[in-house]
Amino acid sequence: MLLILSRRAVLAGVLAAGLFGFASGQAQSEVPDPLPSWNEGPVKKSIIDFVTRVTKEGGPDYVKPELRIATIDNDGTLWVEQPMYTQLAFALDRVKVLAPQHPEWKTTQPFKAVLDGDVEALAASGEKGMVEIIAATHSGMSTDDFLKIVGDWLATAKHPRFKRLYTELVYQPMIELLVYLRANQFKTFIVSGGGQEFMRVFAEKTYDVPPEQVVGSGSATQFETWDEAPVLMRLPKVDFIDDGPGKPVGINRFIGRHPIFAFGNSDGDKEMLEWTAARPGLSFMGLVHHTDGVREYAYDRQSKFGKLDKALDEANAKGWAVVDMKKDWKTIFPPEAKTP
Repeated sequence: MLLILSRRAVLAGVLAAGLFGFASGQAQSEVPDPLPSWNEGPVKKSIIDFVTRVTKEGGPDYVKPELRIATIDNDGTLWVEQPMYTQLAFALDRVKVLAPQHPEWKTTQPFKAVLDGDVEALAASGEKGMVEIIAATHSGMSTDDFLKIVGDWLATAKHPRFKRLYTELVYQPMIELLVYLRANQFKTFIVSGGGQEFMRVFAEKTYDVPPEQVVGSGSATQFETWDEAPVLMRLPKVDFIDDGPGKPVGINRFIGRHPIFAFGNSDGDKEMLEWTAARPGLSFMGLVHHTDGVREYAYDRQSKFGKLDKALDEANAKGWAVVDMKKDWKTIFPPEAKTP
């Protein structure tokens, strides 16, 4: 991940230098490509054209810096979400860790399915089963303890196919996009259906997005006093679901400004893109379409995770930008860091 951060820093430096007219001794007209991992094409061009128009002072589409709000989904948009959401993989691991404290799980679904490795039974439990698993594995501890548990897991857990840490399986083209937006005075927010506190553990280090700019689904918490010290306890109850129609609600609740730029990858992002398109003035709506089964995964309308169906139809009908991962991205993940 240090490699990603250093690359991001270099890109930011290059962009900043370009604003002053020179980059590596060249004139501003020769500023290096701000999105080097993107192939030339209509999507890349539309991004650069949009940013150029809204940042040109005196232009008809100029937007003041304080109103340059970008909301970007996480799972499947910024990092890998197959063969299952990363947070779900974390929850399943937690079931196994906590099982000795819950002998009843050996005979109670959906926990029995997890312990037996019965994928079909787990899938049959549906959304209700997933909610039960999340509630049981994400509660009963303080918020500080939860952050540590997540951090420890992310430091060692590896993706079953790529054998790399999940935090290394971010999309290099999207990292460059975040850098490019921030270099042009956009404020970048993660707006995801994933757990808000789960994402806050890694968002700043991985994406350079601070905790206060992460909007996600949340568990109920309760203020308590332990040994004369105040703590926030996580309760087995969902407080807010930041997905589908919940995303515009979350944006309004936690950000308080209308986004002018939004990127997602699934039907769960459709309402966020519609909300962005509804603002007066120029706006940008984009989708990542997973079409590369060799370098990553190919899926859309029938996928159990990251289903892209209605949002894809709407994007095509309304002219939103749709990234064809296979054609538009030169690379998917950053190169693996070599051991010194």
